[in-house]
Amino acid sequence: MPTSEQTVAATSGRRLAHPYVAEIRLETVLHALADPVRLTIVRELADGHADMACIAFDLPVSKSTTTHHFKVLREAGVIRQHYEGTSRMSRLREDDLEARFPGLLGAVLEGARRSARSPGPAA
Repeated sequence: MPTSEQTVAATSGRRLAHPYVAEIRLETVLHALADPVRLTIVRELADGHADMACIAFDLPVSKSTTTHHFKVLREAGVIRQHYEGTSRMSRLREDDLEARFPGLLGAVLEGARRSARSPGPAA
């Protein structure tokens, strides 16, 4: 029996491991959300379409680093990914996170939005 869920794209047969809801750990989610690039990904997923291709994100890092950030989010249980053709699509696991840690994702996203709107510290 596998220790995590498997999402399989019918057309490609490629599998991506995702933790079951009960396996999602608070410290892993918080670590994943603590990075500014990963938080940007989560904010864009929350504000955008249900599924977004990894290439749709305009991130200030290399392609390999972007891939790493998506992997951290997926393994933490923050996002779910699947293949559509050659594109890896990502979706925020809002319902799963709400079931596991009620209010956490909403609070983090609200804090991130407020932080983005407020000016930096005075010099």
